[in-house]
Amino acid sequence: MKFYIIIGIIVLLSIYVLVTYNSFIKAYNIVNEAFSTMDIYLKKRWDLIPNLVEVVKAYTKHENEVLNQITSLRANSYETMSLDTKINVNEELAHGISKIMAISENYPELKANQNFLELNHDIFKIEDEIANSRKYYNGAVRIYNTKIQMFPNNIIANLFGFKQINMFEANAAEKNNVKVDL
Repeated sequence: MKFYIIIGIIVLLSIYVLVTYNSFIKAYNIVNEAFSTMDIYLKKRWDLIPNLVEVVKAYTKHENEVLNQITSLRANSYETMSLDTKINVNEELAHGISKIMAISENYPELKANQNFLELNHDIFKIEDEIANSRKYYNGAVRIYNTKIQMFPNNIIANLFGFKQINMFEANAAEKNNVKVDL
């Protein structure tokens, strides 16, 4: 009788471990799919930046610092970056793009340039798509991280090497309050 109870407990534990492991794999794959979706938009923005820099360079001879910073961020190949590196570099690029948009306010002829206007429109459209895909990615990461942190799932997660994944967070500049001067 004890033998059957022990066998039953082992079978139930095995089923629990199997189901939990599979739920981790499913959640991890959803995170990867969410990042892949966001990565498409990040890559689109990545590819638009050289055009934006060239258009701005033509009008702004005194703003080389920002343009050089953005150019240096793009020095590495996008395809060879890790997930965390892509997130960090794109946060810095978003900050650089906002600086370019602020610089453009000082150059009326740049703001009126058709190429700049089209690039500006494309970048704002992509920024919206990135924001939406960022929400989806962060939601998937939250579900995954919660799943691997909860007891007794955390034991199985540690046993099989499932680690927490970083969310795509706003950088310090994006967290600051917007100053409105009237």
